This record gives sequence, C-alpha cells and structure tokens, in this order.
Amino acid sequence: MQTQLTAINTAKILTSVCLIGFAVVFGVQDLRQVIYLCLHISYCAWWLLEQWFYPARKQMFNEPVGVLGFIFSLVFVGLLYALPGYLAFTNPVPLSFTATAIALPLYIFGSLINTSADVQKMTAKQEGAKLVSDGIWRFSRNINYFGDLMRYLSFSVVAGSIWAYIVPSAIALLYLQRISQKEQTMVEKYAEYTTYQQSSRRLIPFIW
Repeated sequence: MQTQLTAINTAKILTSVCLIGFAVVFGVQDLRQVIYLCLHISYCAWWLLEQWFYPARKQMFNEPVGVLGFIFSLVFVGLLYALPGYLAFTNPVPLSFTATAIALPLYIFGSLINTSADVQKMTAKQEGAKLVSDGIWRFSRNINYFGDLMRYLSFSVVAGSIWAYIVPSAIALLYLQRISQKEQTMVEKYAEYTTYQQSSRRLIPFIW
C-alpha cells in the first residue's frame, strides 16, 4: 500500500516531466517560458529536497492510499497543476514587465513564508512544543497555506491566462476545507487554541 506522500512525490515528478515536455513540443519563445520553467520546476525540486533536508517532513501525509487515491493524486496534483505551464508555453504574447514584477515577489515571498512556517513548526515539535502560535505563526493560523497559495498565484500570473487561475482556486477550496476540519480538531485538542484564534487571522495575515 502506497502512502499519500509517495503519491504526491510521484505527482510532482509527473508535473516536472510535463513541463519539460511542453518545452520540447512547443519550444521556448521568450522569458515567459523560461521564468515559468525556473519557478515551477524549482518548486517541485524543493518539495523533494525538503524531505531529504528535514526527514521529519516524511511523517506528514503518511496515510495509506489505494490505487484510486494514487491515480487521483497523479491527475489532480500531477496533471492539473501542470495546466498553467501548458498555458504559459502556448501563450504567444511576450511576458510583460508588470507581470514579471508581480509574479517574482509572489513566488519568492510565498516560498519563504511557506518554508519558514514548516521549518519553525517542525523544530518546535521536535523540542516538545504543542501548539505553535509564535514567530511567523502569530500572523495566521494557516500561514503555510497562505505562502503556498502565493506561490501558485505566481505561476498563474506568468502563464498569462485566466484559465491558469483554476489551479490556485482549486487549491484554495481544498485548503479552506482542510482549515475548517483542522480548526474543529484544534479547539478540542488545545485549550489555548481559542485565545490563539482571537489574536491571529485564519489564513491571510492582517485581513482574514
């Protein structure tokens, strides 16, 4: 029986293969395709490297998945997540300075926020902490999701198509479902979680 992590890792590799395939089939016309390849493949590579740098990450997504679950991960995480890449490689319009100026900070800060949140929580848990609510987590109870959404928004901006926003929209809906389930569990698990809810935002720092 495969685990969720194995399925996700395989899907990330599939996404990278699709992006390289797009480059071979459609060619690299301008910076739109170059920047997209650099951003998305570096993200997939970091996902895999992070598990090597921080072995504790392997403890996440360790639930077993059957054949259907594995196939769903390949389709949803592997193929659907490659959609903005396809749109980037089939977009004949050169990437504008404005889109570049929006996409790169979204990707850079999104990656920093997501990684910082993960590393802080892993370190705190290894040292015996229970509820992690300080540091970067004081700004949002799901700050790691916020950083990840910023990163996927950057892919859509580079793709330059309204259809590319299907992916971050689908991820946002998935995260909202997870947040709803998580918060019900956290209230029951930690007595101080209610206080944490009152002093932080649910997803977007300073806003919501």
